[in-house]
Amino acid sequence: MADQIQLRGLRASGICGALPEERERRQPLEVDLDVTADLALAGRSDELADTVDYGALCAVVEAVVAGEQFTLLERLADRLVEVVLEVDPRISGVVVAVRKLRPPVPQQLDTSGVRIERTRR
Repeated sequence: MADQIQLRGLRASGICGALPEERERRQPLEVDLDVTADLALAGRSDELADTVDYGALCAVVEAVVAGEQFTLLERLADRLVEVVLEVDPRISGVVVAVRKLRPPVPQQLDTSGVRIERTRR
């Protein structure tokens, strides 16, 4: 199935990192989601109840980023997959990309991030 709800650039501040300064101070993180679900019924009905509510997706992502702490971006991304799949049983898969907007390296680097893809088991 190729139907997707795509959310880009959701920003929230959270604790994610291995360095002492990353453990002490919140930093801006950015999340993109590609949520796979059958959107055919919503396409025909034009009813919110027939699709996955992307407002609910944004709310759970923001709650995790702002309310939980992680050492690795990989764990944060995996946790986001867990909560996104809980939002709606019609979600069959999700791709999550998470980026640090201020990576803690001495080089000029715009972002550092991970991208993971999971399907419902």
